[in-house]
Amino acid sequence: MCQYKCVTKGNLNLHLRKHTGEKPYECDLCDYRCTTRGHLERHIKHKHTKEKNFSCHMCQYKFPFKCDLCDYRCSKRSNLETHIKCKHTKEKNFSCHMCQYKCVTKGKLNFHFRKHTGEKPYECDLCDYRCTTRGHLERHIKHKHTKEKNFSCHMCQYKCVTKGNLNLHLRNHTGDKPYKCDLCDYRCSVRSTLEKHIKYKHTKEKDFSCHTCQYKCVTKSDLNLHLRKHTGEKPYKCDICDYRCSAKSNLNKHVLSKHAK
Repeated sequence: MCQYKCVTKGNLNLHLRKHTGEKPYECDLCDYRCTTRGHLERHIKHKHTKEKNFSCHMCQYKFPFKCDLCDYRCSKRSNLETHIKCKHTKEKNFSCHMCQYKCVTKGKLNFHFRKHTGEKPYECDLCDYRCTTRGHLERHIKHKHTKEKNFSCHMCQYKCVTKGNLNLHLRNHTGDKPYKCDLCDYRCSVRSTLEKHIKYKHTKEKDFSCHTCQYKCVTKSDLNLHLRKHTGEKPYKCDICDYRCSAKSNLNKHVLSKHAK
């Protein structure tokens, strides 16, 4: 019907309503109809409930939804519900049918499924890179192509591409380790490091399998390292001699033992 293209089927279905005129969401308080649930929720707040219980200290803006357990405020009820599940109740109502993974939101479950299916719906327009999330694609473009480093550390000369990287770097200065294991006293500065710890030390989940042998492991990086035993790939090379190896740690050991004085 037109040249519109998008990433997900949900976005396509929403777009098609512009052609069909379909408006499946109807207000119970008036004749208003619209194409999305979000539009209906905003309509009800603006025209009927007019809930504006919280004000911004810098302007006149008001936030209608507040968490009863902390100071979190937001403009959508769905965001508040997600916040409560993620930060307080820790309810994990969504389960993977292929492994023991459980999570709070359907979005996280859909993202997890891609580890099993190998689906990578996001593609870079500048190279062959593909990934599972829009955020990963945006970081890839900044790291590999634009190389914009707009975030600077106020404690040293470090600069980086994303605010997330800056926050992570700042923990090197502060010693902050906000992620704690619920099963032991382990703490760390990165969520992914905590996830690896739990898999290695507690759940022992080995979701990655070698297609050549029966080897199974916890992380994709472990699998990639193992596959080099089959392929013979040795991507790490010593700058001082002809030594090559499959792991960066082996290269570091080589340099220390053979060249360090």
